[in-house]
Amino acid sequence: MKTATYFKILFLTAVVCVFLIGVESCRAAIDANSANIDSNILANAIFKAEGGKDAQYLYGIRSIKYKNEADARRICINTINNNKKRFLRQDKYGDYLEFLASKYCPVNCDNDRGTNKYWLKNVRYFLKRS
Repeated sequence: MKTATYFKILFLTAVVCVFLIGVESCRAAIDANSANIDSNILANAIFKAEGGKDAQYLYGIRSIKYKNEADARRICINTINNNKKRFLRQDKYGDYLEFLASKYCPVNCDNDRGTNKYWLKNVRYFLKRS
């Protein structure tokens, strides 16, 4: 999907959403479907979905060595921000979180023990509670 088409769809979604259920209820729905979602809030949701402080790999970071929780968070936020840019250049996914899940926690990858399919649902759960 071209960027101009994406923004037209986003705008029309916002107009319909505001008309049907009001501005405040729409803000979270629109942000979750776009790359406008706050990176810090999303990192918090990923941290919780990955097991929080008790996780073997903080923020689910496995491919890069990190020194501590702050370093793992920085890597997570870099991943979020880099994938926002990639999301806007692609046309396979209409939902940013689905796109991010395909990169951050792909289903059926080498290290998937059957739990990666729950990542997106879990991240959305924690986003709603943020």
